[in-house]
Amino acid sequence: MDKKIYLSIMAAIATAAAVWLFALLAVPIAKPLAWALIIGIATLPHHDRLTGKFPGHPDRTAGMMVLAITVCFILPVAAVIITVVQNAAEWYAEGERLVLAFTTTGAGTLSRFPFAGEIISMGERFGINLSAIGAKLAGGASGYLLDLATNTAINLWDLLFTLAVALFILFFIYRDGEKIVSVAIARFAPNQEKAHHYYSEICATTTAVTVGTILTCLVQGATAGIGYFFAGVPAPVLCGALTALAAILPVVGTAIIWVPLAALIAINGAYLKAILLAIWCVFFVGLADNAIRPLAIGAKSNIPTTAIVLGAIGGVFALGILGLILGPVLFAILATVWRDITGTEPLTEPAQK
Repeated sequence: MDKKIYLSIMAAIATAAAVWLFALLAVPIAKPLAWALIIGIATLPHHDRLTGKFPGHPDRTAGMMVLAITVCFILPVAAVIITVVQNAAEWYAEGERLVLAFTTTGAGTLSRFPFAGEIISMGERFGINLSAIGAKLAGGASGYLLDLATNTAINLWDLLFTLAVALFILFFIYRDGEKIVSVAIARFAPNQEKAHHYYSEICATTTAVTVGTILTCLVQGATAGIGYFFAGVPAPVLCGALTALAAILPVVGTAIIWVPLAALIAINGAYLKAILLAIWCVFFVGLADNAIRPLAIGAKSNIPTTAIVLGAIGGVFALGILGLILGPVLFAILATVWRDITGTEPLTEPAQK
């Protein structure tokens, strides 16, 4: 075999092995890196203002930004997570007690709901024993509650660890991020003007989606907390904070919190409060997600509401929570590329005459 061909093959194998090893080492930090990039890009305007006050001190400004993110975002989330984990055993015991009571006294428990007696009698006429079905379903709910509590605790601790690693990466993003991007565009981009345009589009969209998502979650948590307070839910502030966190979850969202709380209130006999709480959460808490998120994101970016909604839905199913932000960002990039290719909208606004 020719020596040059042999060296070329060995170089290709070594390069492939190096890429594979790098990918293998990067997989564990992929999620923290994604969160660090999202937080860093979303808070970049604040970092730029801080850099203007302390020019020539990148380490100091990066450290101050990481400290501010820790105090304003990471510590409150960590406090809620620790509180949930500490009370998980008590909440599981309470849920299992309710399940056991329903299993042993299925008919009696069902009869406490309005119109339940008529519904049970109607089912018996057609040979359907609703009490036995309810008791059987409740019997299998104990294992579901255990799995739910275990998975929730594991996922929350995993999120806390991910955020802790993201803070470490975030320092270097603040300190060296813009320098790395500038060097990469200068050396690898064939059209630097267009590359800077895409970079600005990514930053603007990421900031808009992140701020809009956080604002929506806070509004949903506060709105739900008001309903919990008037409905007599125990610890309405904590439940409101949990609702704000649950608003990030795909598909189920805030319902994973307020539906069990409304059911608990109904089981305790306060039917009117349970119905009013459910109506409040469906219309007002749900309205915040359907109205505030698209408006808050669309007001800060030039991507249409349809792209925001579709990107969030597709991103959630593909990437989970990260997809809520990455989905609209990718849709915004595709929309920008499409506008550039078709020429339907120029890269920059036309000059004023």
